Amino acid sequence: MKFLIDECLSSELAAMARASGHRESTHVTWLGMRSRKDWTVVRRAVRDGFILVTNNTVDFTPLFGREPIHAGLICLNVAPGLMQLAIQKALFRLALDQLAGDEPVNEALEITLTSDGEVTVERYNLP
Repeated sequence: MKFLIDECLSSELAAMARASGHRESTHVTWLGMRSRKDWTVVRRAVRDGFILVTNNTVDFTPLFGREPIHAGLICLNVAPGLMQLAIQKALFRLALDQLAGDEPVNEALEITLTSDGEVTVERYNLP
């Protein structure tokens, strides 16, 4: 598996993925794609077989839903004001654990942290 981390998340997540054995993982800014339109990021992820990791569930879920085949989408949903680096890392680690080597082809994995500290995990087919 290889992950493409969206610019709304820290590049440290790409470093975490690489340290976990996913050596082709990268960050949108490392590819020179900073401030690109969401559909451009999706096209790159789909074309190059990346699992996209984002916190922009609202925009990316419908875009991936239009793709006949994709490597997967991971959405780290966090209550407003809680998206700190430590939280990003903890939720991404949970995502890696949830996948456990099982590639999420044509799936989405949503990990949500609510304002009261509850974490939920949902994995579903997309499209």
